[in-house]
Amino acid sequence: VQLQASGGGLVQAGGSLRLSCAVSGRIFSIRYMAWYRQARGNQRDMVAGMSSGGTTGYADSVKDRFIIFTNNARNTVYLQMNNLRPEDTAVYFCNVQASGSQVYWGQGTLVTVSS
Repeated sequence: VQLQASGGGLVQAGGSLRLSCAVSGRIFSIRYMAWYRQARGNQRDMVAGMSSGGTTGYADSVKDRFIIFTNNARNTVYLQMNNLRPEDTAVYFCNVQASGSQVYWGQGTLVTVSS
């Protein structure tokens, strides 16, 4: 199983980016898909998540600015990031939790927001 994240880059404050995470390989049952981020010197925190039933949740700092969604096949998870702020600068990681307590991580994609 591999998670390939992409879409990071440099953007000015107020701009938008869309991150993608393609899931390849066989996962029997995905229970939760999420995006985390880790700024330099900080711990890795969850930004947004989506359950297998479609319920979404967001960190307070990104509510009303970020949207998590998947394609119909649920093999790609996206993070639409709008109205970006310098404090959103971090490495973003996609995460998939599956049955049997299996957890998979993508390699991370860097988002830099300039002021």
